[in-house]
Amino acid sequence: MGHLQFHLDAAASTKDFEHYWEKCVGSCHGYTALREDYRNQLKKVKEDVGFQYVRFHGILNDDMSVVFEKEHGGLEYNFVNIDNIIDFLLSIDMRPFIEISFMPSPFASGEQTCFHYKGNVTMPKDFQLWDSFIVTFIQHLVERYGVEEVQKWYFEVWNEPNLKFFFAGNQEDYFTLYEHTVRAIKSVDAGLRTGGPSTANNAWILDIIEYCKKNHVPIDFISTHHYPTDDPNWNGDMNLDDFIQKEKRDTGGEVDRRGILTRMAKKAKAEAGELPLYYTEWNTSANEGDAVHDTSYSSALMVKTLLDNYGYADIYSFWTFSDIFEEHGQAPGEFRGGFGLQTIHGIPKPAYRALELMHQLGSRQYQKEAEQGTAGVFAASGRDEKMCIIAYNHEMPGKPIKAENIKIDIKNISVVSASIQRIDDAHANARSEWEKMGSPVYPDTEQIKSLKRASFVQEETLCVTKTENGISLEFCLPEHGVALIKLK
Repeated sequence: MGHLQFHLDAAASTKDFEHYWEKCVGSCHGYTALREDYRNQLKKVKEDVGFQYVRFHGILNDDMSVVFEKEHGGLEYNFVNIDNIIDFLLSIDMRPFIEISFMPSPFASGEQTCFHYKGNVTMPKDFQLWDSFIVTFIQHLVERYGVEEVQKWYFEVWNEPNLKFFFAGNQEDYFTLYEHTVRAIKSVDAGLRTGGPSTANNAWILDIIEYCKKNHVPIDFISTHHYPTDDPNWNGDMNLDDFIQKEKRDTGGEVDRRGILTRMAKKAKAEAGELPLYYTEWNTSANEGDAVHDTSYSSALMVKTLLDNYGYADIYSFWTFSDIFEEHGQAPGEFRGGFGLQTIHGIPKPAYRALELMHQLGSRQYQKEAEQGTAGVFAASGRDEKMCIIAYNHEMPGKPIKAENIKIDIKNISVVSASIQRIDDAHANARSEWEKMGSPVYPDTEQIKSLKRASFVQEETLCVTKTENGISLEFCLPEHGVALIKLK
């Protein structure tokens, strides 16, 4: 079998390489952040991957006990659970990316709810009450944590209001809700960072910018979401953006989904203009229960996407860090295709390990090499080494892909040794070990320990061949494989 040949120059100029995907990560609704296992998993992924913020739905849900109707009239506010969560985040050197949602029952204009935890998705019945509450809430945060600290946070209004499932109103209703909420937040301190529209599938970006300009409403950032499987698998009544359908019309045929997230991000960045673009949700599939979440497929798609989207998104928040996830109730099973980087018992999946490898890349990047077939190679400085090279081999499901022999020639470098870390079906893949166990729904303590051991990335020596101008490296990259090479 032949090989794919890539060429690098260690003496070439480099430029900044910001780990924009490490700025934020998603999680299930706010109340789960009070759980001990949730906190242990978040602390671990912060240490291994470097996440800085966490975003979740439902900070105002009834299960958070934030707003009560008094027996003899009037309202009472209670921020003790919110404080408990934020205190914890700050204690592990993380901060909240606060999604203002969903509507507390005493404020709600209707009874429509979403998910197992019944987040109310209706408009406020009285904006005077809502505005007053938001002011009180933000004043409490500023008094407790200090304005300089709270200015480092983000405040995002609602979640996916373009989907009827998440918002009972229309676009005009959302913009009204956005305006009231943002003006209330800014009335406490103009330096607090607010944004939206937090839409599914890159929608409403130009619309909200136009609305804010026309009505002189503050907006500090654009936030939206996307998944590579949005269009064919989500119901038509969810008011999705027609990005993929437009591509089909423009090309006169089927759209190649390989790289679809990057094409979406490029378009969204152009629409956002001078405003920062924050993807506050993304994943390798929009479907909970999709087996790809647990396999090396996701690790390869993740690495390709993070490298391709560099320069378009300013924050790229993966949804989610854990399978502690209750949108449809906590489903049974260890490897059940949940959105998380970790299983319910904290077993790292291949996508977790991919982020761990990406974290080892330094803050300087070399010029990006062009892909060859389904494989790509990217070089950056290492945290401790002169150069790190990450490689991936990715294709969309059902499309042809095979193992590739990779050869990398690097000139102007003198290296004593090299190591390789792998993620594929045979490496750093606990799901395979779980299947060998008989796929236990409720693994016991010893089985969990064994699965965690199977998930680890192993560092192996890679042969270095000296050449006239530098060195040469060769290795095999399996289907949907990822490899990190460190030169010492």
